[in-house]
Amino acid sequence: MHKLTAFLNENFGNTANQLLDALHMPAADRTHPWQEWLVTEIFVFLILVVGAAMLRGSLSAVKPGKAQLIVETVYGFLRNTADEVGIHHSSKYAPYFATLFIFILACNLIGIIPAFESPTMFPWVPCGLAVATFCYYNFMGFREQGFWPYLKHFAGPIWWLAPLMIPIEIVSHLARPLSLTIRLFANMFAGEQVTIAFLKLTLLIAPAIFMGLHVFVSFLQAYIFALLAMIYVGGAIAHEH
Repeated sequence: MHKLTAFLNENFGNTANQLLDALHMPAADRTHPWQEWLVTEIFVFLILVVGAAMLRGSLSAVKPGKAQLIVETVYGFLRNTADEVGIHHSSKYAPYFATLFIFILACNLIGIIPAFESPTMFPWVPCGLAVATFCYYNFMGFREQGFWPYLKHFAGPIWWLAPLMIPIEIVSHLARPLSLTIRLFANMFAGEQVTIAFLKLTLLIAPAIFMGLHVFVSFLQAYIFALLAMIYVGGAIAHEH
Protein backbone atom coordinates (compact mmCIF):
# COMPACT_ATOMS: atom_id res chain seq x y z
CA MET A 1 0.00 0.00 0.00
CA HIS A 2 2.97 2.34 0.57
CA LYS A 3 4.02 1.87 -3.08
CA LEU A 4 0.49 2.51 -4.35
CA THR A 5 0.23 5.70 -2.28
CA ALA A 6 3.62 6.87 -3.56
CA PHE A 7 2.54 6.10 -7.14
CA LEU A 8 -0.65 8.16 -6.76
CA ASN A 9 1.21 11.09 -5.22
CA GLU A 10 3.80 11.02 -7.97
CA ASN A 11 1.40 10.72 -10.91
CA PHE A 12 -1.88 12.16 -9.65
CA GLY A 13 -0.75 14.54 -6.91
CA ASN A 14 -1.52 17.66 -8.95
CA THR A 15 -4.99 16.34 -9.78
CA ALA A 16 -5.71 15.74 -6.10
CA ASN A 17 -4.45 19.23 -5.18
CA GLN A 18 -6.60 20.86 -7.85
CA LEU A 19 -9.67 19.00 -6.60
CA LEU A 20 -8.99 19.92 -2.98
CA ASP A 21 -8.39 23.56 -3.94
CA ALA A 22 -11.70 23.61 -5.82
CA LEU A 23 -13.40 22.36 -2.65
CA HIS A 24 -11.52 24.99 -0.60
CA MET A 25 -9.85 22.18 1.37
CA PRO A 26 -6.13 22.50 0.53
CA ALA A 27 -3.97 19.55 1.51
CA ALA A 28 -1.75 20.00 4.55
CA ASP A 29 1.12 18.45 2.60
CA ARG A 30 0.77 19.39 -1.06
CA THR A 31 3.59 17.04 -2.05
CA HIS A 32 1.63 14.09 -0.61
CA PRO A 33 -2.09 14.87 -1.02
CA TRP A 34 -2.89 11.15 -1.26
CA GLN A 35 -2.81 9.92 2.32
CA GLU A 36 -2.44 6.21 2.96
CA TRP A 37 -5.70 5.98 4.93
CA LEU A 38 -7.57 7.49 1.99
CA VAL A 39 -5.98 5.09 -0.50
CA THR A 40 -6.79 2.15 1.79
CA GLU A 41 -10.39 3.31 2.15
CA ILE A 42 -10.79 3.56 -1.62
CA PHE A 43 -9.16 0.13 -1.97
CA VAL A 44 -11.66 -1.39 0.51
CA PHE A 45 -14.53 0.28 -1.34
CA LEU A 46 -13.39 -1.13 -4.68
CA ILE A 47 -12.92 -4.61 -3.22
CA LEU A 48 -16.45 -4.56 -1.81
CA VAL A 49 -17.92 -3.29 -5.08
CA VAL A 50 -16.14 -5.97 -7.11
CA GLY A 51 -17.10 -8.62 -4.54
CA ALA A 52 -20.76 -7.52 -4.64
CA ALA A 53 -20.76 -7.62 -8.46
CA MET A 54 -19.29 -11.12 -8.47
CA LEU A 55 -21.73 -12.30 -5.82
CA ARG A 56 -24.69 -10.87 -7.68
CA GLY A 57 -23.78 -12.87 -10.76
CA SER A 58 -23.83 -16.13 -8.78
CA LEU A 59 -26.97 -15.59 -6.69
CA SER A 60 -29.22 -18.62 -6.49
CA ALA A 61 -32.42 -19.27 -4.57
CA VAL A 62 -32.09 -23.03 -5.08
CA LYS A 63 -28.42 -23.64 -4.31
CA PRO A 64 -26.85 -20.60 -2.63
CA GLY A 65 -23.10 -20.51 -2.24
CA LYS A 66 -21.16 -19.95 0.97
CA ALA A 67 -20.60 -16.26 0.29
CA GLN A 68 -24.31 -15.74 -0.38
CA LEU A 69 -25.24 -17.54 2.84
CA ILE A 70 -22.82 -15.38 4.85
CA VAL A 71 -24.19 -12.14 3.38
CA GLU A 72 -27.78 -13.28 3.87
CA THR A 73 -27.03 -14.21 7.48
CA VAL A 74 -25.49 -10.78 8.17
CA TYR A 75 -28.37 -9.02 6.44
CA GLY A 76 -30.98 -11.07 8.28
CA PHE A 77 -29.30 -10.45 11.63
CA LEU A 78 -29.19 -6.69 11.07
CA ARG A 79 -32.77 -6.63 9.84
CA ASN A 80 -33.95 -8.55 12.92
CA THR A 81 -31.98 -6.14 15.11
CA ALA A 82 -33.71 -3.21 13.40
CA ASP A 83 -37.07 -4.84 14.11
CA GLU A 84 -36.13 -5.26 17.77
CA VAL A 85 -35.07 -1.61 17.96
CA GLY A 86 -38.62 -0.71 16.92
CA ILE A 87 -38.23 0.19 13.25
CA HIS A 88 -41.38 -0.72 11.35
CA HIS A 89 -40.90 -1.96 7.78
CA SER A 90 -37.19 -2.38 8.48
CA SER A 91 -36.59 -3.81 4.99
CA LYS A 92 -36.66 -0.21 3.70
CA TYR A 93 -33.68 0.73 5.89
CA ALA A 94 -31.79 -2.56 6.29
CA PRO A 95 -29.68 -2.07 3.11
CA TYR A 96 -28.12 1.06 4.60
CA PHE A 97 -27.41 -0.64 7.92
CA ALA A 98 -25.91 -3.68 6.18
CA THR A 99 -23.75 -1.50 3.91
CA LEU A 100 -22.57 0.52 6.90
CA PHE A 101 -21.74 -2.59 8.93
CA ILE A 102 -19.89 -4.41 6.14
CA PHE A 103 -17.88 -1.36 5.09
CA ILE A 104 -16.82 -0.49 8.64
CA LEU A 105 -15.99 -4.12 9.38
CA ALA A 106 -13.85 -4.39 6.23
CA CYS A 107 -12.03 -1.15 7.09
CA ASN A 108 -11.44 -2.40 10.64
CA LEU A 109 -10.20 -5.85 9.68
CA ILE A 110 -7.87 -4.81 6.88
CA GLY A 111 -5.49 -3.44 9.50
CA ILE A 112 -4.62 -7.03 10.49
CA ILE A 113 -2.81 -7.45 7.17
CA PRO A 114 0.80 -6.26 7.71
CA ALA A 115 0.89 -4.01 4.62
CA PHE A 116 -2.29 -2.13 5.56
CA GLU A 117 -3.60 0.24 8.20
CA SER A 118 -7.22 0.40 9.28
CA PRO A 119 -8.74 3.56 7.75
CA THR A 120 -11.08 3.80 10.74
CA MET A 121 -8.14 4.56 13.04
CA PHE A 122 -7.92 7.96 11.32
CA PRO A 123 -10.65 10.40 12.41
CA TRP A 124 -11.72 11.56 8.95
CA VAL A 125 -13.13 8.15 8.00
CA PRO A 126 -15.37 7.71 11.08
CA CYS A 127 -16.33 11.37 10.72
CA GLY A 128 -17.48 10.84 7.13
CA LEU A 129 -19.52 7.79 8.13
CA ALA A 130 -21.02 9.68 11.09
CA VAL A 131 -22.02 12.67 8.93
CA ALA A 132 -23.54 10.31 6.33
CA THR A 133 -25.58 8.62 9.07
CA PHE A 134 -26.66 12.01 10.47
CA CYS A 135 -27.89 13.10 7.04
CA TYR A 136 -29.52 9.72 6.39
CA TYR A 137 -31.67 9.51 9.51
CA ASN A 138 -32.77 13.14 9.27
CA PHE A 139 -33.67 12.69 5.60
CA MET A 140 -35.67 9.58 6.45
CA GLY A 141 -37.41 11.48 9.23
CA PHE A 142 -38.45 14.27 6.87
CA ARG A 143 -39.51 11.79 4.17
CA GLU A 144 -41.52 9.58 6.53
CA GLN A 145 -43.29 12.26 8.54
CA GLY A 146 -43.19 15.41 6.47
CA PHE A 147 -41.28 18.64 7.07
CA TRP A 148 -43.25 20.29 9.88
CA PRO A 149 -44.31 17.13 11.77
CA TYR A 150 -40.67 16.05 11.96
CA LEU A 151 -39.54 19.45 13.19
CA LYS A 152 -42.25 19.34 15.87
CA HIS A 153 -40.37 16.44 17.46
CA PHE A 154 -37.72 18.95 18.52
CA ALA A 155 -40.30 20.89 20.55
CA GLY A 156 -41.16 17.97 22.83
CA PRO A 157 -44.61 16.73 23.91
CA ILE A 158 -45.52 19.81 26.00
CA TRP A 159 -45.85 23.05 24.04
CA TRP A 160 -44.83 25.42 26.85
CA LEU A 161 -41.53 23.53 27.25
CA ALA A 162 -40.63 24.09 23.60
CA PRO A 163 -38.24 27.04 24.26
CA LEU A 164 -36.23 24.75 26.54
CA MET A 165 -36.55 21.53 24.54
CA ILE A 166 -35.62 22.87 21.10
CA PRO A 167 -32.04 23.97 22.03
CA ILE A 168 -31.53 20.72 23.97
CA GLU A 169 -32.70 18.59 21.03
CA ILE A 170 -30.57 20.52 18.55
CA VAL A 171 -27.44 20.10 20.67
CA SER A 172 -28.29 16.43 21.21
CA HIS A 173 -28.61 15.77 17.48
CA LEU A 174 -25.45 17.71 16.61
CA ALA A 175 -23.53 15.73 19.24
CA ARG A 176 -24.41 12.42 17.60
CA PRO A 177 -21.90 12.65 14.71
CA LEU A 178 -19.19 13.64 17.20
CA SER A 179 -20.06 10.71 19.45
CA LEU A 180 -20.06 8.23 16.56
CA THR A 181 -16.74 9.58 15.29
CA ILE A 182 -14.90 9.51 18.61
CA ARG A 183 -16.21 6.07 19.60
CA LEU A 184 -15.10 4.33 16.40
CA PHE A 185 -11.85 6.25 15.95
CA ALA A 186 -10.70 5.96 19.57
CA ASN A 187 -11.40 2.24 19.87
CA MET A 188 -9.75 1.31 16.58
CA PHE A 189 -6.75 3.58 17.20
CA ALA A 190 -6.22 2.16 20.70
CA GLY A 191 -6.59 -1.42 19.48
CA GLU A 192 -4.10 -0.84 16.68
CA GLN A 193 -1.53 0.68 19.01
CA VAL A 194 -1.83 -2.17 21.52
CA THR A 195 -1.41 -4.77 18.77
CA ILE A 196 1.65 -2.99 17.34
CA ALA A 197 3.23 -2.65 20.80
CA PHE A 198 2.92 -6.36 21.56
CA LEU A 199 4.13 -7.33 18.09
CA LYS A 200 7.35 -5.45 18.85
CA LEU A 201 7.76 -6.94 22.33
CA THR A 202 6.95 -10.60 21.72
CA LEU A 203 7.18 -13.17 18.96
CA LEU A 204 4.03 -15.23 18.50
CA ILE A 205 1.66 -16.06 21.37
CA ALA A 206 0.84 -12.58 22.72
CA PRO A 207 0.50 -11.00 19.25
CA ALA A 208 -1.89 -13.78 18.23
CA ILE A 209 -4.02 -13.12 21.32
CA PHE A 210 -4.15 -9.37 20.70
CA MET A 211 -4.82 -9.85 17.00
CA GLY A 212 -7.79 -12.00 18.03
CA LEU A 213 -8.86 -9.18 20.32
CA HIS A 214 -8.49 -6.77 17.40
CA VAL A 215 -10.85 -8.95 15.33
CA PHE A 216 -13.39 -8.98 18.18
CA VAL A 217 -13.19 -5.19 18.60
CA SER A 218 -13.55 -4.76 14.82
CA PHE A 219 -16.82 -6.73 14.79
CA LEU A 220 -18.07 -5.06 17.96
CA GLN A 221 -17.42 -1.49 16.80
CA ALA A 222 -19.00 -2.13 13.39
CA TYR A 223 -22.08 -3.56 15.13
CA ILE A 224 -22.31 -0.69 17.65
CA PHE A 225 -22.07 1.90 14.88
CA ALA A 226 -24.83 0.17 12.88
CA LEU A 227 -26.94 -0.29 16.03
CA LEU A 228 -26.74 3.41 16.91
CA ALA A 229 -27.68 4.25 13.33
CA MET A 230 -30.77 2.03 13.76
CA ILE A 231 -31.70 3.79 17.00
CA TYR A 232 -31.37 7.20 15.36
CA VAL A 233 -33.46 6.13 12.36
CA GLY A 234 -36.06 4.57 14.65
CA GLY A 235 -36.36 7.79 16.61
CA ALA A 236 -36.59 9.90 13.45
CA ILE A 237 -39.35 7.91 11.77
CA ALA A 238 -41.41 7.13 14.91
CA HIS A 239 -44.91 8.61 14.90
CA GLU A 240 -46.06 10.15 18.13
CA HIS A 241 -49.52 9.14 19.27
